[in-house]
Amino acid sequence: MNTKDKGVISSFIEKYYLHFNAATVVDAAKEYESKINSGSKMLVSLAGAMSTAEIGKIFAEIIRQSKVHIISCTGANLEEDIMNLVAHSHYKRVPNYRDLTPQQEWDLLEKGLNRVTDTCIPEEEAFRRLQQHIFKIWKDAEDAGERYFPHEFMYKMLLSGVLEQYYEIDSKDSWMYAAAKANLPMVVPGWEDSTMGNIFASYVLKGELKASTMKSGIEYMTFLADWYTDNSKSGIGFFQIGGGIAGDFPICVVPMLYQDMERTNTPFWNYFCQISDSTTSYGSYSGAIPNEKITWGKLDIDTPKFIIESDATIVAPLIFAYLLNM
Repeated sequence: MNTKDKGVISSFIEKYYLHFNAATVVDAAKEYESKINSGSKMLVSLAGAMSTAEIGKIFAEIIRQSKVHIISCTGANLEEDIMNLVAHSHYKRVPNYRDLTPQQEWDLLEKGLNRVTDTCIPEEEAFRRLQQHIFKIWKDAEDAGERYFPHEFMYKMLLSGVLEQYYEIDSKDSWMYAAAKANLPMVVPGWEDSTMGNIFASYVLKGELKASTMKSGIEYMTFLADWYTDNSKSGIGFFQIGGGIAGDFPICVVPMLYQDMERTNTPFWNYFCQISDSTTSYGSYSGAIPNEKITWGKLDIDTPKFIIESDATIVAPLIFAYLLNM
């Protein structure tokens, strides 16, 4: 696409983002676009609190326009987008969060407000509102002898329409709703440490559900292995927002296939970009430079590699805007 076809945001960053982290933003966006235009597919991993940061306002359109083909996200991001969909007006913003005393933090807890940086998620309207509906879906599946992945249960809940009575934002701004409508492939490693994962575990402890009703992390990995094998002919890129398990889990599928399955024709990831404020450091996964991934059989020598050391809530929307020609 010619630069003149780009919108004001894309044109702005092309004109002014010329050096250092800023230049890498443009380079990474252009290479992402080039890969998609050449028929490559893209995995996007979501760590941190990107859903609570309302990334859905732009990421949902990335999904609708098929500029992402599979998502790896934390359990928190999986559920918090839906929580924002059904309880947005009950969220409380705390712009002076850096100045809060322990007593003020405790006061927020007693009000049922769980703080994520400057934003508090309401316990009753968000967590409990989802709980009453997702439990029925879990239980119905178990009674029918069915098993699903965590994200599949969430898709079922969204597509059933039971939450529509609570919608407080336009559903087009929910990336999970867009993903459910598209039946987008997803992996959610470590889902157990999320709020809904904790709630599911509590039902298992009470004997009301069986752990086996929920498909496991190993099953997510084997699903991802099959998906990668089936879709890698034209190449698959890796766009990582933040660090942690959302990125570490899926990127390992390539060396697993190549080394452990001895499928030596498995192609490497053909693009890699990470947005992270984790500075390069010794012994750090999230702060490791991309070249280290070559030694683990994840990236090739010639794989385009980008590290943007910045806040993903600032950078990711800019890259997505570029992909959407905004």
